[in-house]
Amino acid sequence: MPTEAAPPSSPQPGVASLPAVSREKARNWRQVTLLGGLISADSGEGSVVSVLFPALRAALGLPLAALGVLVGVGKLVGVVFGPFWVAVAQRYPRKNVLAVCAGLWGVWTVAAGFAQNYAQLLVLFTVAAVGVAGGGPLVNGLLADLFDDRSRGRAAGYMYGLSALATGLSGPLLGLLSEVDDGWRYGFFFAGGLQVLFGVLVLLFLRDPGVGAAESRAAATEAPAERALTWAQVRELLRNRSLLLICVQRLTTGQFVILSFGVTFLVDVRGFTNTEASYLTVVFAVAYFAGTLLGGLATDGIHRRNPRTGRVAAMQCTVFAYALGVCAVTQFAWPSLGAYLALFAVLAFVQGCTPGINRPLVMSVTLPEARSAAFALMLSAEAAGWAATTVLVGYIGDAFGLQAAFLWVVVVLMLVNGAMLSLLYRTCPRDASEVRAELDRRAAAAGPGRA
Repeated sequence: MPTEAAPPSSPQPGVASLPAVSREKARNWRQVTLLGGLISADSGEGSVVSVLFPALRAALGLPLAALGVLVGVGKLVGVVFGPFWVAVAQRYPRKNVLAVCAGLWGVWTVAAGFAQNYAQLLVLFTVAAVGVAGGGPLVNGLLADLFDDRSRGRAAGYMYGLSALATGLSGPLLGLLSEVDDGWRYGFFFAGGLQVLFGVLVLLFLRDPGVGAAESRAAATEAPAERALTWAQVRELLRNRSLLLICVQRLTTGQFVILSFGVTFLVDVRGFTNTEASYLTVVFAVAYFAGTLLGGLATDGIHRRNPRTGRVAAMQCTVFAYALGVCAVTQFAWPSLGAYLALFAVLAFVQGCTPGINRPLVMSVTLPEARSAAFALMLSAEAAGWAATTVLVGYIGDAFGLQAAFLWVVVVLMLVNGAMLSLLYRTCPRDASEVRAELDRRAAAAGPGRA
């Protein structure tokens, strides 16, 4: 293991240490801004399909189920290639791998804009998704190394909020493309170009703090190198009861269906035009951004007051609230577009609270060197659930209508999902305590001079 030089004597309190700490914190928040932009760019290809599907359907003669298949196959790819990119990042610099898979890989998104039929579009869209799959696990691993447990909820909320805000504000621009011949092609060109741009920015400006950097210095120094996700390590991670339950929760959540089918629902079921319905993305993004900021702050505060189960309670509340909100917005007819946008805004706010809760929850029950692998596992489960629910909604929507599909695949499923979260009240305190004990052991073993 590499040795660490003896640190210089500590400066007098309030003389040099505070400005250095302040500069370090400011730099970390700038890193979060860059990571949020990268995630936003990665979601671009999905936004093109979701927002412009009515135009895409007309151009290529597609059924409603094609939307579910496109989104579903793209997410299923992540089940395999999320862990793959984490494994690659064990052999090569994490920053470089992130820049390639989540950034420069955008050339395939550009290529999807040249598709001449459904088969070509499906293949190119799937290849593009191979790279995007690596962004989530690697970005969340970096976030855990930039911030300690007290501020991870706020940091995750800020990062995902920025991403959603940027994605949502681009929605009306994409909607306008529906009025242009083959405008959906320009949507793919724009989304892919943005990915490539952020890949270059990551190479130039991202600073990797190192695995475990946010823990105590001694504990981080004694930590093994971050591990690739092998089958043996999957089995080891699945013995972590809290992580297993969180994975099952992400596998069975129906939240992502609204993101994929919201615009199409307003066009097909409620009779609005594609351009009018595209304003949903702006409202959703602004409300989601507010949810990430306020939700991250609130859940960090809840965690400080109740570190054992505060985040679990917050997550369970958001799941139940989301299920009731979807019931209100999809099962009842409202008099105007404004009413739908207001209800979708409430949904988005509730959903925006989620990253500031479940990401820090995973970080708290896993050791630093296993976090990227844990996130690869969680996001693979999430991708599989996203794929299954969107494909299911597409086929049920073709057979019985989107309103019925939303009722059974989102509302009912999420009520069951929320009830299942009660199991985390027992497992999370125990697993988090074991992680803290191991980090304390490492710090003690390293000696007081390196703590």
